[in-house]
Amino acid sequence: MPDRLLAIDWGSSALRGALLDEAGRVLDQRGAARGMLTIGPGDFADVFETTFGDWMDVPGTRCLMAGMVGSKQGWLEAPYCPCPAGLDEIVRALVRVPHAARGRTREIRLVPGLTCENRGMPDVMRGEEVKVLGALEALGLDDAVLVLPGTHSKWATVAKGRIESFATVMSGEFYALLCRHSILAKSLPVDDAPFDAPAFDRGVATALDGASLMQTAFSVRTLALFERLPEAARASYLSGLVIGEELRCRPLHGARELVLVGAPVLVERFERALARRGLAVRTLGEEVAWRGLLAIDRCAAESS
Repeated sequence: MPDRLLAIDWGSSALRGALLDEAGRVLDQRGAARGMLTIGPGDFADVFETTFGDWMDVPGTRCLMAGMVGSKQGWLEAPYCPCPAGLDEIVRALVRVPHAARGRTREIRLVPGLTCENRGMPDVMRGEEVKVLGALEALGLDDAVLVLPGTHSKWATVAKGRIESFATVMSGEFYALLCRHSILAKSLPVDDAPFDAPAFDRGVATALDGASLMQTAFSVRTLALFERLPEAARASYLSGLVIGEELRCRPLHGARELVLVGAPVLVERFERALARRGLAVRTLGEEVAWRGLLAIDRCAAESS
C-alpha cells in the first residue's frame, strides 16, 4: 500500500495541492481558482472531491491542509495557535475534518494559523506558517528573519526553529488601492507596463531617504504633471515607493539570516530593494509550502 500525502495550500483566491510520496517527492500537482472567497457555505467538501477525490481514493493517502480553509469562513475552523510556535505546538493543534466520500472515510487534517502580539495588538497568519517551516527545513536554518511578500506581507522572526513573532504589512493592498482608487490612478497607464528597473530603484531610494508614504506617494502625480517621469515607468516607481516604505519601517540590520519566500516577481523586487540597504538574502519559491506540510505530517506521525 502506498504512503502518500496530499499537501494543500487553500487560500482566499486559489486552491493548490501537491501529491507527495513517502520520500517527500512531488508526484503531481493541481490547482484551481477556487479559493475560499469563491466557495459558498457547505460547498468545501464538493470542491475538494471534484479537485482531489481520485487521489484520495487510493488507499494510504492522507491530506494535510493549510490556509484560509481553516478560518471561521472556511471548511472547518482550526483555531489560532499562539507564538512562539514550532512543529510540536502546531502538531498538537491540528484539527481533523470529519468527511467521507464514495464509501471511504477521508483522513484530512487542518493546520492551525498562528497569532502573536505586536505592541499590544493581535496579529495573525494562515498558510504562511507552512512556508516558513518549509524554508527553514530547505535551508537547514534554526534562526532567521523570513519575509513573505504579497498582498499582506509577513515578516517572521524565527529562533531555535520556532516562530517567535511576526508582523503583517499591507503593502500589496495599499499598492492596489493607490493604483485603482486614488488620484494617482489618473497618472498611471491603463494597462500593465513592463517593469522599469531604474524607476523602481528611484522609488525605493525616495522611500528610504524621505518621509512616509503618505507624503512620497503624491510624487507620482507631480512627476507626471511636470513630465519628469514617463507614463510607462510610473507603476514601477510607485511599486518602489511602496516596497521601500515597507523596508524603511522594518528593523533589518543585525538579522542573523534574511530569507525571502514567494512568487518570483515579488521576490526579485524585494531582493533588489534590500540590496539598496546593503542586505543580502536567500530566496525560495512558494513550493516550500509542500516541504513545510511534509515536516508537520512527519512530526505528527512521530508524536502519535
